[in-house]
Amino acid sequence: MELDPRTPTAQAPVERFTGEVYLNIVHPAREPSRFSAALVRFTPGARTHWHSHVLGQTLVCTDGEGVVVGRDGTVIRLRPGDSVWTPPGEEHWHGSVDGQLMCHYALLEGTAEGDGTTWLEPVTDEQYRAAHSG
Repeated sequence: MELDPRTPTAQAPVERFTGEVYLNIVHPAREPSRFSAALVRFTPGARTHWHSHVLGQTLVCTDGEGVVVGRDGTVIRLRPGDSVWTPPGEEHWHGSVDGQLMCHYALLEGTAEGDGTTWLEPVTDEQYRAAHSG
């Protein structure tokens, strides 16, 4: 057995997120497993850009309130203890709601080429507001 080393908190790259987002790698991917886990904290109103995962992704909300939104308009509201799975290749975004922090664990399996995430365009303010209007 081996205890994973702690990683410093890092601000998420602005090329992939809107607003202030912070992450800690909880479990780095390493051969032969390509599973990785990160604790991701979104400040109020922060969100990912549109993206997809080649093998899917599971999010487990630990604090606050957030949303996961698919290209087809599906909106899933997250509260502490909720878990949502995004199927392989499904384009989506996720983030906090206005006035609330949101923390989640991001669990995914990558490929030999990397974490298997394809990053796309930013979520517009209109798309963000629409996800919170229902």
